[in-house]
Amino acid sequence: MKATKIIFSFLLFSVTVLAINSCGDEDLELVNPNGLSPETFFKTETQIQSSVNAVYSNLQTGGLYSRHMFFSQDNMSHENSGNPQLEADKKQYIDFSFDSSHGPIADYWESCFRGINKANFVIGNEGIINAIDDATVSPELKAKFIGEAKFLRALFYFYLVTRFGDVPLITEIPTTTEGVAISPSDAIYELMISDLRTAASTLLSKEVEENGRATKEAATALLGKVYLFRQQYGPALEEFKKLSGFSLEPDYFDNFKEETEHGIESIFEIEYDDELGTSAQWDSQVTGAGPNEATFRGQEYGFNDWFNVYPSDDLLDEYEDGDLRYPATYYSVGDTFAGGVVTAGDLTAGEERRAGWKKYQNYYKDTNEDTESGINFKYLRYADVLLMMAECENEVGTQDAAIAYINRVRERAGLDDLPNGLSKTAVFTAIVHERKVELAGEQVRFNDILRWNLASTELAGTNFQAGKNELWPIPDREISSNEAITSADQNPGY
Repeated sequence: MKATKIIFSFLLFSVTVLAINSCGDEDLELVNPNGLSPETFFKTETQIQSSVNAVYSNLQTGGLYSRHMFFSQDNMSHENSGNPQLEADKKQYIDFSFDSSHGPIADYWESCFRGINKANFVIGNEGIINAIDDATVSPELKAKFIGEAKFLRALFYFYLVTRFGDVPLITEIPTTTEGVAISPSDAIYELMISDLRTAASTLLSKEVEENGRATKEAATALLGKVYLFRQQYGPALEEFKKLSGFSLEPDYFDNFKEETEHGIESIFEIEYDDELGTSAQWDSQVTGAGPNEATFRGQEYGFNDWFNVYPSDDLLDEYEDGDLRYPATYYSVGDTFAGGVVTAGDLTAGEERRAGWKKYQNYYKDTNEDTESGINFKYLRYADVLLMMAECENEVGTQDAAIAYINRVRERAGLDDLPNGLSKTAVFTAIVHERKVELAGEQVRFNDILRWNLASTELAGTNFQAGKNELWPIPDREISSNEAITSADQNPGY
């Protein structure tokens, strides 16, 4: 199921490694520990693939999905509340008290730019790759590898632009020690759209590609999502309608178990497999180097383990009676898990909590987490796409079409269909509700309420400051190391 994952991490050592601590000094230079140049390195399919694999590995850093991606997004959205033992840097997401010295925010920034730099190494050597004899590497395979790098570059930039707004636009490996200035987010989006169009035309389809790699459908779905975030609803809908061969998992919980990954609902996943090595798990905050095949998500959220966070009352109150997603997403007193029956004491941390997280937990098969969860993150799945399609249909004025997409999601949840004939406002309200409960704990909601201009309302009383906390601060260590960025470039309020 996860055969590609060993490639993503271990072969990082055999490719050209990019040592990038910022966007603007000598650390941006290409570092090649084996003394290989692109001209001598790019000779075989294995060499090209290993350089692409190194880009994927940056999704597994501590700054991203191994630790701080889920904490930051779930805590800022207030899908999580914090138990007393929650560490300060993670509590700061909940109360929006972080500033430009926040270490994990800097790790997020650096993890993304290291991934971009690795992608640029592949893309920037497209001519050398294409010069390889076609009998050695077919033209289609060459184009596919370039497409993977462009998909990943777009993905990393999407992570950056949604959290920081304007950021440096870097499309090639720097050859000098000069810094790289901030570019407008519009320019970043233009690059993402161009990259994803190329990727969608060159990548393989899901039915033939190895699990874990970017596919034509993943690029198409991400392109639609980018258009949606730009409020270009017609183009977004056009992209989403190109997706075929997907359906909803009959059992909602199958989206969040290890044994049922890459199923019929899955479009793109962040890969983990703890059997393939975890020795770099604690020291791979930004590089993606070394065996880093596990995420701390299970241990951190697990009620029978560290239990640092728990589902907020606001989130739990959102569910309708009889919604099958509730018992598939949370553990409550009286529920069973591999360790027995959940008791009130199991859910007590300072005081009793109403529920603990079940989604992405290993308790369906293990009594305890062991800090090494191998469950993949579903970054894009078809239920998300259906609800984005509903949003697009609603915005272009076809409310009944929107309702049909919403009802497909509700039917799996065991809920009654919404009736046709609802107003645009009523349909939008239904979409806001469905996305909150369908995608709970999947790092989606904070971006949703920002782009809907609902953050001030939804986060009232949380210390969220409109005009400031929509964006993160540019990290101090970036400003101090990049001569092209100064404190005048800092995001408002920081």
